[in-house]
Amino acid sequence: MATELTPGIAPSVKRPNRVKIVLEMIKFEHSVFALPFALTGALLGARATHHGWPTLLQLTWVVVAMVAARSAAMTVNRIVDLRYDRENPRTKQRALATGLLSVPFAWTFTLISVAIFFLAAWQLNLLALKLAPLALAILFFYSFTKRFSTWSHLFLGFALGISPAAAWIAITGTFDPRTLILCAAVTLWVGGFDVLYACQDIDYDRSAGLFSIPQRFGVANALIIARIMHVGVVALLLWLAASFGLPWPAWLGIAVVAALLAYEHSLVKADNLSKLDAAFFAMNGYISMSFLLFWGAAVALWHV
Repeated sequence: MATELTPGIAPSVKRPNRVKIVLEMIKFEHSVFALPFALTGALLGARATHHGWPTLLQLTWVVVAMVAARSAAMTVNRIVDLRYDRENPRTKQRALATGLLSVPFAWTFTLISVAIFFLAAWQLNLLALKLAPLALAILFFYSFTKRFSTWSHLFLGFALGISPAAAWIAITGTFDPRTLILCAAVTLWVGGFDVLYACQDIDYDRSAGLFSIPQRFGVANALIIARIMHVGVVALLLWLAASFGLPWPAWLGIAVVAALLAYEHSLVKADNLSKLDAAFFAMNGYISMSFLLFWGAAVALWHV
């Protein structure tokens, strides 16, 4: 039976939500992965150097800087990888690949994000502003590493791993070498779960000539390498807690992170990757938020 229309009124056409499409392009929800580690760096910095706490304004600009920098980096990644996104069955429905968003729009969005990032760095302190170009260079460089390096996962890890040191600098205007321990822990954490995630693209990576640990070593060996990386995360966090002399919540938090990492790896088998999304999205979100919760409590109880 035909649908009756009121004369002179055209049927409504549901338009795609541009904001939703952009947020999907930059995987905005993944900001939860690195942001808690950055906030932990900010808390440690304020307590260790000023024996106080970051102001709400400082934390706001830290969050703005991180989200803006990550948004710019993710968009550049989508532009640079557009050819591969169109070819890969897993990614061919992404916004740029399907034409829902144009490349000129993506570049405009990138420039706006970069401008917001520099504004946030300027609002924080002079050292943060001076180092802002270096941070962006590191973030943008990752997009090219899968073309020449099996270990591109660690480049991604390092791109996110600099966030605790960046937040420390943003709050204090100074640098402490001990933050590099946390940077290394985040690098291995992100690198490890990116190895897991890359297992689903092994066939395409081989056909396209892209590099990854699963592509070179196979899925079974890649899972072992990811586990070794995550054991390294726990070891580095133990070292960090000891170097700052943090109280018991930090140590309990490390135990929780270790348990969650172990459970994450139990979900992924070489012959069964069906639970990979659960391991990647849910578990890593729980890990980062648990870390912030326990280490935030440790910083609150910390007698500096």
